[in-house]
Amino acid sequence: MNSDFYPPGAEAHQSARWAHPSNEKPSQTLKHQSWTADNLCVESFHEETQYYTSRWDGLCPYIDVTPEMLAVARKPFIVYALPPEGNYGVPINDKYGLAHTGSDDFWSDQRRARKFKELDQLNKRFSVTEQVIAGKAMTSEQVFALGSEHFDAYEIHAQEIEGFVDYVRNLDVLVLQVHADNGDLVLSDVSIILQERDQVYGSFCQWNTHYKNRSPGIYACLLAARWTAKHGFKYYNLGPVGDYGYKSLFVTDFEPIYGLALTSPEHALALDPTSPLHTDFKPSEWNQIYRNSGT
Repeated sequence: MNSDFYPPGAEAHQSARWAHPSNEKPSQTLKHQSWTADNLCVESFHEETQYYTSRWDGLCPYIDVTPEMLAVARKPFIVYALPPEGNYGVPINDKYGLAHTGSDDFWSDQRRARKFKELDQLNKRFSVTEQVIAGKAMTSEQVFALGSEHFDAYEIHAQEIEGFVDYVRNLDVLVLQVHADNGDLVLSDVSIILQERDQVYGSFCQWNTHYKNRSPGIYACLLAARWTAKHGFKYYNLGPVGDYGYKSLFVTDFEPIYGLALTSPEHALALDPTSPLHTDFKPSEWNQIYRNSGT
């Protein structure tokens, strides 16, 4: 694993899966999102059944929609992480975990303080670097270099990396990296700075499996939480927490995650009781676009 922030020649090591950055001009825009009918939808699969998510699905929070977007989307189409203050979608079976790092109580909690001290001791020989990068300066290749192994492991598509680059074009991005004293890159952690929400959102973290016994994922959360507090933000958002028990150490508040699902009830995805249409939604919620006023 190369220890440089952007490994030299990283582009040459990408598979074809990652080698098609879009040069299309957007035909539709929202605050942090732009898209065309051609690049909006990303193929997803449940077992062998195909459905579609948005280009921002894997790496971005607070994904908004418009009637025009929903009209052109390929179906079945599932959107997660709709803004809680909006009127689209329904609550799904997961929540955002927020760490109220702007509160003294967060840091003085005895169990949390003890665990943080243990993490510092465990990683005391490591060096930490912090960079805030203007999102408009980031490329898909640079993001890939920071998280290629993570993206492969979690099946993050190249189009979702392009979606991340699109989303942060008017935002700043925090990159934290930890190196061992032998030069090994222990972890790279990438967050989106959301000034308007007074929070820092943890987008993805890639860590070196050779350092698994140092709890690199949890240590990355601690570093990001400290940066969040130091720079005056109220919350560090750890993202969805349902499948990540270790995040409970940090969580002080929960925020509902909203989603919507557009599908034919006869589609194979709808007929499979193990699909995300059933695990995340009730059948009565399929094709419900608006939160408070039905379809």
